[in-house]
Amino acid sequence: MTSPQDPTWGGPNSQYFDDAPTVVFAKIPSEPESADGDAKSSNPETPDKEPKPALTATDTKPRHFKATMKRLLSLLQPHKFAVFCVVVATIASIALSVAVPKILGHATDLIFAGFIGKSLPAGLTREQAADAIRASGNSTFADLVANSTDVVPGVGLNFDAIGKVVMLAIGVYLLSSLLAWLEAFLLNIIVQKTIYNLRASVEAKLHRLPLPYFDKTPRGEILSRVTNDIDNISSTLSSTLTSLLTSVLTVLGVLTMMFVISPMLALIALIAVPVSVLLVARVAKRAQVLYKAQWTETGKINAQIEENYSGRDLVRVYGHQAEAEREFAEQNKKLLDASFGAQFLSSLIMPVMNFVGNITYVLLAVVGALKVASGNMSLGDVQAFIVYSRQFSQPLTQIASMSTSLQSGAASAERVFELLDEPEQSPDIDVPLLPEPAGRHRNVGHIEFENVSFRYEPDKPLIENVYLTARPGQMVAIVGPTGAGKTTLVNLLMRFYEVDSGRITLDDVDISQMRRSDLRKHVGMVLQDTWLFGGTIRDNIAYGRLDASEYEIHEAARAAFVDRFIHTLPDGYDTVLDEEASNISSGEKQLITIARAFLSEPSLLILDEATSSVDTRTEQLVQQAMSALRVGRTSFIIAHRLSTIRNADLIVVMEAGKIVEQGTHDELIAAAGAYFRLYNAQFEGAAV
Repeated sequence: MTSPQDPTWGGPNSQYFDDAPTVVFAKIPSEPESADGDAKSSNPETPDKEPKPALTATDTKPRHFKATMKRLLSLLQPHKFAVFCVVVATIASIALSVAVPKILGHATDLIFAGFIGKSLPAGLTREQAADAIRASGNSTFADLVANSTDVVPGVGLNFDAIGKVVMLAIGVYLLSSLLAWLEAFLLNIIVQKTIYNLRASVEAKLHRLPLPYFDKTPRGEILSRVTNDIDNISSTLSSTLTSLLTSVLTVLGVLTMMFVISPMLALIALIAVPVSVLLVARVAKRAQVLYKAQWTETGKINAQIEENYSGRDLVRVYGHQAEAEREFAEQNKKLLDASFGAQFLSSLIMPVMNFVGNITYVLLAVVGALKVASGNMSLGDVQAFIVYSRQFSQPLTQIASMSTSLQSGAASAERVFELLDEPEQSPDIDVPLLPEPAGRHRNVGHIEFENVSFRYEPDKPLIENVYLTARPGQMVAIVGPTGAGKTTLVNLLMRFYEVDSGRITLDDVDISQMRRSDLRKHVGMVLQDTWLFGGTIRDNIAYGRLDASEYEIHEAARAAFVDRFIHTLPDGYDTVLDEEASNISSGEKQLITIARAFLSEPSLLILDEATSSVDTRTEQLVQQAMSALRVGRTSFIIAHRLSTIRNADLIVVMEAGKIVEQGTHDELIAAAGAYFRLYNAQFEGAAV
């Protein structure tokens, strides 16, 4: 089975991130319609507020770069031997490549000496030839001959010696390239495994986070951290850090060779260093702020795209396309501004560094030429030094440009680490696993709420002093206006939230003393907001019990009145559901979820009987299937139309997080209280 049809995760009532039991099938949706016909808020836990916004710009404040990079590098700890091999291969490769300019400089000296030697009379020593030239008044050329140790008067080019030097340089380059390939190969393995483990850690973390985290964090923001930020970290580890290591080692190796050849020229070349350091330090501090802003704005725009896409039909129905485009344009402009600022700073570094490097290059050429003319350096050494100066300035430029990439990677790492550091839901206690239920008729289903209170925020109680008893097999309907706490009550029963005080028991066992997985294996959900997965219809029904046989899957479908419909499809049970399962109707989707619940054989049901989005015939099938599913099981029904719950064994009326009435339909009508008002309001409205 593949990923959920809904590409987003979480939400104020989602169970996706908790311990995934095999019989919990869908997230509890925000209540779409109250018993009195009012529209529901998008978040039942904060009913009187607008949906919480995406992370604000205050989240762009930079944290500690060093601490973040240290933690990021610590992810490589499991691969320390491979990292050691990478470092060794890098050092060896750079050492060999740094030696080549000096080798080629020697080849240049041999060629230069051959041309000079051929112009000198044979039979003289180099010293005698130099003295003769000096006596003729050309002291500069005399010094050049005297300091050229490879000059042999009367002897021209030594092709054998030159060939050996060239072949040596080629061999060194080849070996250096092989080591560089080995380094890249090992590094790719290290980075891919590290990112694999990081993604696994983030996925596992999402399963352990409490629902309040998803209440306050937009889904697009979570997706951005899981995808964009981790991809950026991968790029930082695979490219930037490697290039940084290579550049630093190259600078050290080249600098050593430059001082060996000429300390004076080496000091001239170092002029670029303080300029580079000052520039990088200046830019890096500002760049981290801008890159953090860029990735934060990316998360916001992802959240906005996801929201507009999920609600695209509603946007069209109310004619708000222009407004959606305007809001997107505003967010897109914020992302553009943040991205432009970050990229603008990055673009400044290279031109300035190149300018500084070129000025240094000119100084080296002039001073080097004077030293050759005075006989203080050989032409080959000057040539080698010029090459080294290029090798020296290029890594400095790369280091300067990579600083912004490091800041970007650090900003992404901070966002991922923030997610990993979020407080987790309370751990399950260490108790023995409960035995697997044996068949449909299990002696479970007695539920009691004993003085239960819950606050989503310290100063905003959602459930207060609730007492409720549901006997095995009872049908308990929960009704009430918007924000009354109906969905919250069910979330507490499922341990999607933990009670602040009081307790909830299942067959006289405090559910807080049970493993979440043990609790939820007894529970099935059938909700209006159906949750189907990518894959076949068979896969979605079998999700209720993965080890079910083909016969059991078909029996569950027949019990849910969906088998006949499935057989009308060309591929039957092998029909693949497309994105959002749009190739079947909403009623058919709900019947599939009911079949899934039948297959799991739960003893406790949580049902959402809202069927306003299906036709009359399908509604009748759904109601019949739900009625069949409730037989012999304790069921909690989040009721939206009171006509569907008149036969409930117990109707619980909630207002402002409290149970204000409970009883049968007839008892509550006779009491002429809150239920009576809701009932009359709904049916009088329907009559009008």
